[in-house]
Amino acid sequence: VQLQASGGGVVQVGGSLGLSCAASGRTFSNYVMGWFRQAPGKEREFVAGISRGGGSTDYSNSAKGRFTIYRDNAKNTVYLQMHSLRPEDTAAYYCAADRFLRGTRGSSSEFEYWGQGTLVTVSS
Repeated sequence: VQLQASGGGVVQVGGSLGLSCAASGRTFSNYVMGWFRQAPGKEREFVAGISRGGGSTDYSNSAKGRFTIYRDNAKNTVYLQMHSLRPEDTAAYYCAADRFLRGTRGSSSEFEYWGQGTLVTVSS
């Protein structure tokens, strides 16, 4: 499956931003989807995950209560809506997919397919 992330940009502290990730090439609904992020000099970290049907989600502690992951299987797209953004949210954000992952959370090594990063900069 090919993934194309978009929606990054510059936003002020406390602002909101929505990311999209369009999938192609395989049956989208067969894949658990996730969002990860990587800040300069840091390891890639899990942000949010969603089950194949969209009924189950999981979030990192940092994202919980501020970010929402959802998907539209008819449009082959997964989204990440982010609110109350903080400077520490500044990172390249990546969408990821895996056909066999159990649950909705995984390490970066457990996701097989990756989109290119989209940069989110939260400015103060």
